Amino acid sequence: MCNNGAEKFLEVTHKNGVREITLSHAKTLNSLSMPMMCQLQEALSKDQDAVDLRCIVLSAQGKVWSAGHNLKELASCESSARAEVFQQLSDVIMDIRKLPVPVIAKVNGYAAAAGCQLVASCDLVVCTDTSKFSTPGASVGIFCNTPGVAISRVMTHPKSAYMLMTGLPISGEEAYIAGLVTKVVPEQELDATITEITCAIKSKSRSVISLGKEFYYKQQQMPIEQAYAAAQAKMVENMQMDDCKEGIKSFFEKRPPEWTHKN
Repeated sequence: MCNNGAEKFLEVTHKNGVREITLSHAKTLNSLSMPMMCQLQEALSKDQDAVDLRCIVLSAQGKVWSAGHNLKELASCESSARAEVFQQLSDVIMDIRKLPVPVIAKVNGYAAAAGCQLVASCDLVVCTDTSKFSTPGASVGIFCNTPGVAISRVMTHPKSAYMLMTGLPISGEEAYIAGLVTKVVPEQELDATITEITCAIKSKSRSVISLGKEFYYKQQQMPIEQAYAAAQAKMVENMQMDDCKEGIKSFFEKRPPEWTHKN
């Protein structure tokens, strides 16, 4: 159960439609303690239906993006409390999937175990060429089962199995090749790349992106014939939206669209 307490684990800013949530608890290597996760869930979901929220960037301070679950916390609590800790991160991850706007992981550092799980659960991931990712839990006797759910759904089988079974880190470039990362860039280009992506998202209709994101994850769970049938129906639904009509009209009139961002 969440009890955020007085200590701050995050920094949150909102500017020009972009909410940036920064993990900022260096003394625990941005570990995903219960208070950290509770504050993160609150920051992600706050005013999620506001029209001026267009995308969310999840970043971190320091060389360690997140070291994963807080082992001191897990070691000191009973089994029922440990289950609550694991459930809390699952809740955060499912909230990311259900949010009506894209969530972008901005990684400049080391993301390990549940930290890697959190990265893999974002819609887009941009990292620097010096970033590293690992799932080293087996080294301390706790196999990274929940991180494995996330990485095995976005990465190739050989690479995700390698990470889980050896605990060895992979580079940003390896993560890109294996499907964990959307883009890998030099550190000096990270901010500009994030800005380019967020501007591209903001140029679209919020309602259209929301509709598309929701269906994108839904169709992944369907057999392909069912997915195509559902996608066709979703396309028809999409074309009935005011912003779709405006987008098509603006295309023919050769002018920028004037989105309402309404469903």
